[in-house]
Parts: sequence; structure tokens; C-alpha cells
Amino acid sequence: MDIRIIDIPKVEDHTGNVGIIEKNVLPFEIKRVFYLYDIADGAPRGRHAHKELMQFIIAISGSFDVIVKNGRDEERITLNSPVKGLLVKNGIWSELEHFSPGAVCMVLASDVYDEADYIRDYKEYISYLKTNNSLG
Repeated sequence: MDIRIIDIPKVEDHTGNVGIIEKNVLPFEIKRVFYLYDIADGAPRGRHAHKELMQFIIAISGSFDVIVKNGRDEERITLNSPVKGLLVKNGIWSELEHFSPGAVCMVLASDVYDEADYIRDYKEYISYLKTNNSLG
């Protein structure tokens, strides 16, 4: 599956730490940043795939699970550190759930919002994979 955990470089100091995302940390230029917070208890987020866009997902505070699927396999990754993020490349279905109280999820994206890039129905996602020869 085209995902991976990336360590975010940090500078540690007795007064606090700084996480730094610049230069070659990500395989894309950041064109959009958004964050999720005050997530209702038990509410899932995400539940979609992107045709072109890539995302880097970080638990800035608290923790949550990211479920990723490629039409064949499924993996659950718990994010709970502001110095580790999950790179989710295009063509991967993702869902976010089990947000801890006060969790903040920040997403760095490779492009600006474009509704046409989203696949929001899982059956349509499977059909998209078959049409694009991404699913055997």
C-alpha cells in the first residue's frame, strides 16, 4: 500500500520542542493546510480517496486511528505524536476514527481543494480502481 510513516525533524530545547516540515521532508509541495478539532465523540472523518492529491496526516495533539484501504488490503495506523506523520498517496481510501478528547489532526495536502478529485463512495472507489487497472 502506498503509505508510510515519516519522522518529522525536530529541534529540542529545554524551553520546548519545534517540529519542522520543510525542504525534502515530504514528496510534494504543500499547497493546502487544514486541521480537524473538537471532533464529536465517536464521529468518523475522512471516508474518501483522492484521484491525484496526496496528504500528510499528523496528530498535533492527542491520538486517532487512520484506516487505509487499497481495494485489497486494509491497515489501521494509530497516530499519537506530533513528530510522526502518515503519508497517504493518491488512490488510497482513508478513514479517521477513535479521536481522543482534545485531539487535533493536521493535514498537509499537495493541492488546493477540488471536489472533482474526491471519491466519496467506497463502491465507486472500487470501480475507479478497476477502471484504472489499480485493482487486480
